[in-house]
Amino acid sequence: MIVRIMGEGQVRLDDSHFAELNALDDDLLEEMESGDEAGFRRTLGALLDAVRRLGTPLPDDALEPSELILPAPDSSLDEVREMLSDDGLIPG
Repeated sequence: MIVRIMGEGQVRLDDSHFAELNALDDDLLEEMESGDEAGFRRTLGALLDAVRRLGTPLPDDALEPSELILPAPDSSLDEVREMLSDDGLIPG
């Protein structure tokens, strides 16, 4: 699976990591719904860190279709709310 982190680039992730990332996405949705800004910042950072840690960055000149697009690390809670569908960042 190819994941794009806005403002950073693309990362190739093995599908075996989907469950871990989906759990973080679920936590992020809960924090957004409750307006927990501190939790949102913490979980967004954890989600992006997991993608970076588990994935392999694609070269900067590579442009492959992204299956997932994640917000930039400095995105606000309101900006991420606008990005989301009912399924969250990671479709379930």
